[in-house]
Amino acid sequence: MPKNFYTLLILPKKDSSAKKIGLSSTLVKGVSIFMMGLILFVMYFSYDYIHIRREHAELKRLKQQTAEQKKQIDGLLTSLDQFAVKMDLLNQLDKKIRIMASLVTGKDKEQLLGIGGPASEENRLRSQMASDDKAMIAGIGSQVGRLMDEAFAREQSFADLLARLKEKKSILDSTPSIWPVAGWVTSEFGKRSSPFGDEKEFHKAIDIATRLGKPIRAPADGIVAEVAFLHDMGRMIRIDHGHGISTLYAHLSKATVRAGATVHKGDRIGYVGNSGRSTGSHLHYAVMLNGVPVNPRKYLN
Repeated sequence: MPKNFYTLLILPKKDSSAKKIGLSSTLVKGVSIFMMGLILFVMYFSYDYIHIRREHAELKRLKQQTAEQKKQIDGLLTSLDQFAVKMDLLNQLDKKIRIMASLVTGKDKEQLLGIGGPASEENRLRSQMASDDKAMIAGIGSQVGRLMDEAFAREQSFADLLARLKEKKSILDSTPSIWPVAGWVTSEFGKRSSPFGDEKEFHKAIDIATRLGKPIRAPADGIVAEVAFLHDMGRMIRIDHGHGISTLYAHLSKATVRAGATVHKGDRIGYVGNSGRSTGSHLHYAVMLNGVPVNPRKYLN
């Protein structure tokens, strides 16, 4: 048999003769190449099929992720819209408080006359950017930045407002506004005839007649500046309330505070007496503004 031929020997079961098949080397090579090509073809398409399945699964996952992100963006847009509305309400509240506290000018009051809510940021962003996700994200970022700037400005405004209200409260607490003692006024502030003669004099306080030993209350917060005994005033107390306001109490029988002590509105500071140059039991009550005596009745409720 020529060398370029191969013999294929088939051995059947018992009682059968063996069979021989002659195959040329060209045929064997052709079949081998065909089988190798078929195997490679099947492997390629198997790999391509698996790759396509993986891409399909990834595409499905990305679609689900995109749908979820759109849902989150819708929720974010709604939150931004609500945030913008609340910021507008805070702006109006800021202006109202300033008007009520007399901390704004006439121009600010005019600006408050027309009150209205902002246009829906959600609808505006959706209508302008629905077809452009990148622009939508940029628009949301810009809107968040603007609202954060407004929130910071409002925080500063409320801090300033709180400081001013505290200052006004401090002034109010330091302004004499209650009677230091209950009684009847026997001598008003201003010109009068002296109780010790016929000559005229200027009375720099009011005299409140009441029973001996009645408690005297501080009409405002302050610091006791002086406790002394003078020939004409008798036993006296002077309280510095700050902001240029001070009060004086004279003809006391006893003082219950010392110089340097802090007192609050309503605190007991002494007792009504008849000490010094006095004709009877009463309280000499004076109010000074920047060192100048003023009528105490302006500060009494």
